[in-house]
Amino acid sequence: MPNLRIGIPSKGRLADAAAELLKEAGLSFRRQDRSLFAKVKEMDIDICFLRTDDIPVMCAEGAIGLGITGGDLIEEACVKLTQRLSLGLGGCRLAICVPEDSPYKTAADLNGARIATSFPNITRNYLAEHGADCHTVELSGSVEATITLGVADGIVDLVETGSTLAANRLRILETIGSYETVLVQSDSVVDAQLADRVVRRLEGVVIARSYSLLEYNIEEKNLSAAEKITPGYSSPTVNKLEREGWYAVRAMVPRKEVIGIMEKLEVAGAQAILETAIQNCRL
Repeated sequence: MPNLRIGIPSKGRLADAAAELLKEAGLSFRRQDRSLFAKVKEMDIDICFLRTDDIPVMCAEGAIGLGITGGDLIEEACVKLTQRLSLGLGGCRLAICVPEDSPYKTAADLNGARIATSFPNITRNYLAEHGADCHTVELSGSVEATITLGVADGIVDLVETGSTLAANRLRILETIGSYETVLVQSDSVVDAQLADRVVRRLEGVVIARSYSLLEYNIEEKNLSAAEKITPGYSSPTVNKLEREGWYAVRAMVPRKEVIGIMEKLEVAGAQAILETAIQNCRL
């Protein structure tokens, strides 16, 4: 049986993030001199380094069994894939943007307008659903400049902070969708069991990155209130202390909320509150 192939971006921020994620999941490999392939030491897996927007097509055609890419690129490619896992990376919005002083108020108002984008399929489908028949100007990048150059009346592009829009005096007319980086699987994956092992490993890392382990001591009379603050992933772990009437509690809490939770626990009478980072897990 041939090795399972996993496609990841060949360059850019997402390439580094994907490689780090795989290595944290125990898939160690080394890319040499911009090569297209690398062998995973521990398992029968080959890593394939591809253009990010080629990964959905490569996966759908069965050239790779698993792929890490953006949800926006999968929708744009119009291919059939199974999404196995959201990876918590690269969150962004795809939006219709127009000049700040333009009269457009809805997508329907763009009927007959020229729209520049790197996402022609998503753009045409969305505008058609809203009754707008537009001329699509297909570009591979730098779509913000097309309005100033007189090539387009509006654009459809990815928006993160909005600073680029402000610099070009653009505003969001409508948001088409929100996307993040995902792990997808081909319908013709060569080794489904091995693919499942990879998914479980990656899932453990993704969950670990989203949670912290919180430990604290609490008096019995305040235990019920504290458990409501830290219900845990399924439930907290509670053990008696040698100190009469006191308990030690351990619970997973969302990492983004840990500071606020610690403050609530302190108000509830908790002591010795400690946060520990979780490197990996199986839940």
